[in-house]
Amino acid sequence: MRVDLLAGTLYQAGTVPPMKQHPTVLVFDSGLGGLTVFREAVKARPDARFVYAADDAAFPYGRFDEASLVTRILTVMERLISRHAPDLVVVACNTASTIALPALRARFAVPFVGTVPAVKPAAEASQSRLISVLGTPGTVKREYTAALIREFAAGCDVTLVGAPRLAALAEAALRGDAVSDADLLAEIAPCFVEKGGRRTDVVTLSCTHYPLVRDRLEKLAPWPVRWIDPAPAIARRMASLMPQAIATDPAPHALAVFTGGQMAQDGLGAALKTFGLDAITIDPLPLH
Repeated sequence: MRVDLLAGTLYQAGTVPPMKQHPTVLVFDSGLGGLTVFREAVKARPDARFVYAADDAAFPYGRFDEASLVTRILTVMERLISRHAPDLVVVACNTASTIALPALRARFAVPFVGTVPAVKPAAEASQSRLISVLGTPGTVKREYTAALIREFAAGCDVTLVGAPRLAALAEAALRGDAVSDADLLAEIAPCFVEKGGRRTDVVTLSCTHYPLVRDRLEKLAPWPVRWIDPAPAIARRMASLMPQAIATDPAPHALAVFTGGQMAQDGLGAALKTFGLDAITIDPLPLH
């Protein structure tokens, strides 16, 4: 037997993981930002059964200290894995990934694919060598992000922008609430830096909520930049690690699971359906 450390799976040497009729993928986030990753994941593996899980009872994750957040995520993941038996879990949240991935991989045998700031592709794409990391305040201040910058963007001037309201504004827009251009512009304005005749030319969307309003961010930008959405790369990574499928019939309908339920009750049902999530269930897991 050999262990594939990257995938976290155990199988006979010289073989591939076993084929399944419809492998199951769990896409996990604190809220609805992970839908941007879910959408790309479904495109990459339309043969799979998908479960989208939002820990909305604890949203937003940025209000927790790191130890409490790891404990919360492990508790929720224990429930989700026991009930849905996924073949792979996508942690579609930068905050959860940068804090809890090591603990998740140590606790569970299922492989995990995380979401981290796309610093490397941003540095590779930049011509001006001025890039901005647009994320939540918690993500941009973490050592994990600083380490990515040291390793992959040493030749760039990197501006870290912790947008305090952008994730909530993106969810409000998804609900159909009115979100002003002025409020969105205030969140992204610090990303745009002019220095020594150069301008920022790449901005990483380092929170999965932000691509929900990417079209509006592009229109509001003071000059054109490349916006890097990590979702397609995450989906490709997920697909490469999953078991092969032998399905000839359509994949089962995707299921949305909420730990609180408020996000499923405040006008988002129609929005969830646009992502292919027709079945919604509440699995209560309140904070203690």
